[in-house]
Amino acid sequence: MLKGFKEFVLRGNVVELAVAVVIGAAFTAVVTAIVDAVINPAIGALFNAESLSTAFVIAIPTTTGGEAQLVFGAVLAAILNFLIVAAVVYFALVLPINTLKRRAEERRKAGEPAVSEDAPPTETELLAEIRDLLAAQRGQSSGS
Repeated sequence: MLKGFKEFVLRGNVVELAVAVVIGAAFTAVVTAIVDAVINPAIGALFNAESLSTAFVIAIPTTTGGEAQLVFGAVLAAILNFLIVAAVVYFALVLPINTLKRRAEERRKAGEPAVSEDAPPTETELLAEIRDLLAAQRGQSSGS
Protein backbone atom coordinates (compact mmCIF):
# COMPACT_ATOMS: atom_id res chain seq x y z
CA MET A 1 0.00 0.00 0.00
CA LEU A 2 2.81 2.45 0.81
CA LYS A 3 4.59 1.56 -2.42
CA GLY A 4 1.57 2.66 -4.46
CA PHE A 5 1.33 5.90 -2.49
CA LYS A 6 5.05 6.56 -3.02
CA GLU A 7 4.67 6.03 -6.79
CA PHE A 8 1.67 8.36 -6.84
CA VAL A 9 3.44 11.14 -4.93
CA LEU A 10 6.65 10.88 -6.92
CA ARG A 11 4.85 11.14 -10.24
CA GLY A 12 5.87 14.35 -11.99
CA ASN A 13 2.41 15.80 -12.39
CA VAL A 14 1.60 15.54 -8.66
CA VAL A 15 4.69 17.52 -7.72
CA GLU A 16 3.98 20.07 -10.46
CA LEU A 17 0.41 20.41 -9.22
CA ALA A 18 1.60 20.99 -5.65
CA VAL A 19 4.00 23.70 -6.85
CA ALA A 20 1.21 25.30 -8.89
CA VAL A 21 -1.10 25.39 -5.87
CA VAL A 22 1.56 27.03 -3.69
CA ILE A 23 2.44 29.62 -6.34
CA GLY A 24 -1.26 30.23 -7.02
CA ALA A 25 -1.94 30.85 -3.34
CA ALA A 26 0.98 33.28 -3.10
CA PHE A 27 -0.12 35.05 -6.29
CA THR A 28 -3.69 35.30 -5.03
CA ALA A 29 -2.40 36.93 -1.84
CA VAL A 30 -0.58 39.56 -3.92
CA VAL A 31 -3.65 40.30 -6.03
CA THR A 32 -5.87 40.41 -2.93
CA ALA A 33 -3.51 42.92 -1.31
CA ILE A 34 -3.59 45.12 -4.42
CA VAL A 35 -7.38 44.95 -4.63
CA ASP A 36 -7.86 45.57 -0.89
CA ALA A 37 -5.26 48.34 -0.53
CA VAL A 38 -5.56 50.19 -3.83
CA ILE A 39 -8.61 49.37 -5.92
CA ASN A 40 -11.24 48.98 -3.17
CA PRO A 41 -10.44 52.32 -1.49
CA ALA A 42 -10.41 54.09 -4.86
CA ILE A 43 -13.81 52.69 -5.84
CA GLY A 44 -15.12 53.15 -2.29
CA ALA A 45 -14.23 56.83 -2.49
CA LEU A 46 -16.65 57.15 -5.40
CA PHE A 47 -19.46 55.92 -3.14
CA ASN A 48 -18.44 57.78 0.05
CA ALA A 49 -17.32 54.55 1.72
CA GLU A 50 -14.02 53.56 3.29
CA SER A 51 -13.56 50.91 0.62
CA LEU A 52 -15.59 48.89 -1.82
CA SER A 53 -15.96 46.24 0.88
CA THR A 54 -17.98 48.70 2.97
CA ALA A 55 -19.95 50.23 0.10
CA PHE A 56 -23.49 49.28 -0.92
CA VAL A 57 -24.63 48.37 2.59
CA ILE A 58 -28.34 47.65 2.87
CA ALA A 59 -29.88 47.32 6.32
CA ILE A 60 -32.78 44.89 6.67
CA PRO A 61 -34.90 44.38 9.77
CA THR A 62 -34.54 41.17 11.73
CA THR A 63 -37.27 39.25 13.52
CA THR A 64 -35.94 40.46 16.91
CA GLY A 65 -36.32 44.09 15.94
CA GLY A 66 -32.64 44.70 15.16
CA GLU A 67 -30.96 45.19 11.82
CA ALA A 68 -28.88 42.93 9.64
CA GLN A 69 -26.61 44.37 7.01
CA LEU A 70 -26.22 43.09 3.49
CA VAL A 71 -22.82 44.27 2.21
CA PHE A 72 -22.97 44.00 -1.55
CA GLY A 73 -19.66 45.87 -1.88
CA ALA A 74 -17.81 42.93 -0.34
CA VAL A 75 -19.30 40.64 -2.99
CA LEU A 76 -18.27 43.07 -5.72
CA ALA A 77 -14.75 43.22 -4.25
CA ALA A 78 -14.50 39.41 -4.34
CA ILE A 79 -15.74 39.34 -7.93
CA LEU A 80 -13.22 42.03 -8.88
CA ASN A 81 -10.44 40.07 -7.17
CA PHE A 82 -11.43 36.92 -9.09
CA LEU A 83 -11.55 38.77 -12.42
CA ILE A 84 -8.08 40.25 -11.90
CA VAL A 85 -6.58 36.85 -11.01
CA ALA A 86 -8.33 35.21 -13.98
CA ALA A 87 -7.14 37.93 -16.37
CA VAL A 88 -3.53 37.68 -15.23
CA VAL A 89 -3.57 33.86 -15.46
CA TYR A 90 -5.11 34.04 -18.93
CA PHE A 91 -2.78 36.69 -20.34
CA ALA A 92 0.40 35.47 -18.59
CA LEU A 93 -0.06 31.70 -18.98
CA VAL A 94 -2.91 30.51 -21.17
CA LEU A 95 -2.54 32.93 -24.09
CA PRO A 96 1.23 32.42 -24.59
CA ILE A 97 0.92 28.63 -24.34
CA ASN A 98 -1.97 28.57 -26.83
CA THR A 99 0.03 30.79 -29.18
CA LEU A 100 3.04 28.47 -29.00
CA LYS A 101 0.83 25.41 -29.61
CA ARG A 102 -0.84 27.11 -32.59
CA ARG A 103 2.53 28.03 -34.13
CA ALA A 104 3.87 24.50 -33.63
CA GLU A 105 0.73 23.07 -35.25
CA GLU A 106 1.06 25.47 -38.20
CA ARG A 107 4.71 24.44 -38.67
CA ARG A 108 3.75 20.78 -38.49
CA LYS A 109 1.04 21.25 -41.13
CA ALA A 110 3.45 23.18 -43.35
CA GLY A 111 5.91 20.28 -43.19
CA GLU A 112 8.55 22.21 -41.30
CA PRO A 113 10.47 20.40 -38.60
CA ALA A 114 9.18 20.94 -35.08
CA VAL A 115 12.69 21.84 -33.95
CA SER A 116 14.33 24.88 -35.52
CA GLU A 117 17.64 24.59 -37.35
CA ASP A 118 19.51 26.71 -34.81
CA ALA A 119 18.47 24.40 -31.95
CA PRO A 120 21.31 22.53 -30.24
CA PRO A 121 21.95 18.98 -31.46
CA THR A 122 20.22 16.11 -29.74
CA GLU A 123 22.07 13.58 -27.60
CA THR A 124 21.82 11.01 -30.39
CA GLU A 125 23.33 13.41 -32.93
CA LEU A 126 26.20 14.21 -30.57
CA LEU A 127 26.92 10.54 -29.95
CA ALA A 128 26.91 9.84 -33.69
CA GLU A 129 29.34 12.73 -34.24
CA ILE A 130 31.67 11.40 -31.52
CA ARG A 131 31.50 7.92 -33.07
CA ASP A 132 32.42 9.31 -36.47
CA LEU A 133 35.32 11.34 -35.04
CA LEU A 134 36.68 8.28 -33.19
CA ALA A 135 36.40 6.20 -36.33
CA ALA A 136 38.26 8.88 -38.32
CA GLN A 137 41.01 8.99 -35.68
CA ARG A 138 41.41 5.23 -35.79
CA GLY A 139 41.63 5.38 -39.57
CA GLN A 140 44.35 8.06 -39.44
CA SER A 141 46.42 6.32 -36.77
CA SER A 142 46.40 2.94 -38.60
CA GLY A 143 47.26 4.59 -41.95
CA SER A 144 50.43 6.32 -40.58
